[in-house]
Amino acid sequence: MVLCVAMRSALFRVTIGAIAWVALGAAAYILFQSEQRVGELTASLQQFDLRARQATSALGEARVAQQAYVAAGQGIGFWMPKVTSNTEAAQASITAMHEAAGAAAQTPLQQANATVTEFSSIEKRVREYLKSGQQLMAGDVIFTEGTDAAATASRQIETSRHAEHQWVDALVATTRKQEATVLAGAAGVAALMVLLLVPIGRKPQTAEAADAGTSLAPSAGTQHTLAAAPSTEAVTFKSIAALATEFGRVRDVDDLKRLLGRAADAMDASGLMVWVGTPAGGDLRAVLSHGYSAEVLARIPPVPRTADNAAAAAFRSAKLQIVVSRPGTSTGAVVAPILSADGCIGALSAEIRHGAETSEAVQALAEIFAAHLAGVLGQTQPADASIDQKTAHA
Repeated sequence: MVLCVAMRSALFRVTIGAIAWVALGAAAYILFQSEQRVGELTASLQQFDLRARQATSALGEARVAQQAYVAAGQGIGFWMPKVTSNTEAAQASITAMHEAAGAAAQTPLQQANATVTEFSSIEKRVREYLKSGQQLMAGDVIFTEGTDAAATASRQIETSRHAEHQWVDALVATTRKQEATVLAGAAGVAALMVLLLVPIGRKPQTAEAADAGTSLAPSAGTQHTLAAAPSTEAVTFKSIAALATEFGRVRDVDDLKRLLGRAADAMDASGLMVWVGTPAGGDLRAVLSHGYSAEVLARIPPVPRTADNAAAAAFRSAKLQIVVSRPGTSTGAVVAPILSADGCIGALSAEIRHGAETSEAVQALAEIFAAHLAGVLGQTQPADASIDQKTAHA
């Protein structure tokens, strides 16, 4: 066959290998850039925390120095420069935090800056009272307005720090989800390339070709028949490649159901079922299917993680499970785990016709389609899945 010759072609293998390496290289580059971004965010957050501590400490020292104005035996000339320098240090730290902060931390930082400015105004009033000899009035302002302003500014700085942490955590979580999607796509492409490199054996010769085997060359009629016959393997690989592309463009449940039907045709499966759980454990739920009626899907109960069946075993072990068919009693099946960056989040089960569940090609296809499902399902938490079991069937 033409495809078999192409499989053995050095150029074909080099091309397929190059495509796989390009896909893996692109994924590695994207992951490298993502990790650099995460590192930058982490370093920025650490610097933000440092400046927050410096601002809070400076405000505390300014408050203590201001209270020393009215303490017995303390010299005002010694403490006034400390209040001034610490107030300026707090304002400088808040300004630096404001320049590096995300949107959520901007408002509390603006409030903190306004409160420190108010503290400076209070300091001016205190000094005027002290110059005029009104020690009692100065003490009253220091221990009421001054103390309250310093404490309020410290609380506002702490609020901005918590807001900045939440903003950075959200960005990091989004980046991790994008990395998981990239990894799933690269794994799918690599698996497809490996599948394309698997040698495909020739089909047995027909009786007519065997009778003509005494001749060193086939007849002209036989050559014409072979040349005209389409390469079913080539058609299959082309359809799988197109299907892999479509998985990356899924927008809703209807798209996913349609792709499940095409995946079932590629594996010659009479039915497919998508089971969803959580990496932390819990029961598996059948949320999507092809080849089963809505009534059948609605009657399927949740499957415990410890259950003695292929779906639970694939979910527990994160490994492909094979159920061998029994002639006249039951059909065979393959169950592939759906793996995300956080662990196994479900399983894809397929009932295979004609005893083909032991075929390496069918098993590889099941794992490829499960990898693509991980890219689709892994972007939402299983507990938040919005697939309605009464309508999620093909």
